Amino acid sequence: MPDVVSPAVRSRMMSGIKATNTKPELLVRRNLHKLGFRYRVHDRELPGTPDLVFAQFRAVIFVHGCFWHGHDCHLFRLPATRREFWQGKIERNRAVDIRSLARLNEMNWRCATVWECALKGREKLPLDDVISSLAQWLKFGNDNFEIRGIENAPRPPV
Repeated sequence: MPDVVSPAVRSRMMSGIKATNTKPELLVRRNLHKLGFRYRVHDRELPGTPDLVFAQFRAVIFVHGCFWHGHDCHLFRLPATRREFWQGKIERNRAVDIRSLARLNEMNWRCATVWECALKGREKLPLDDVISSLAQWLKFGNDNFEIRGIENAPRPPV
């Protein structure tokens, strides 16, 4: 099915999509801040430019959009047009994510990933559960941590 808008309009629409300060990211930031956690945002000194950096806990949190990072959930669907372009772009994003996590782990940083589907859509989890899981992980978790939508509920911190 062809695109319903011109390439110029589609380009303008896509360029308006934010990479930082997204609604899911702000939701996580605001609620962790309410619990007393203090952090830096988008630290370019660290691999992958984590969304939240908790230096005192030697931990970072990434809030990933399911489409842009090719998550296997109901929020991701490969576009029907320019499939090769989008497949390449999403595969590159995934490769960068894997490389960044590996480099952060080598630098002794703990990493958490919160997927967009955990915060919105039909698979979303209760926000209080997501935030309390993150708070527990920040204080007591030893390993990397991932929070996905309800079909793949978050693992408790180890």
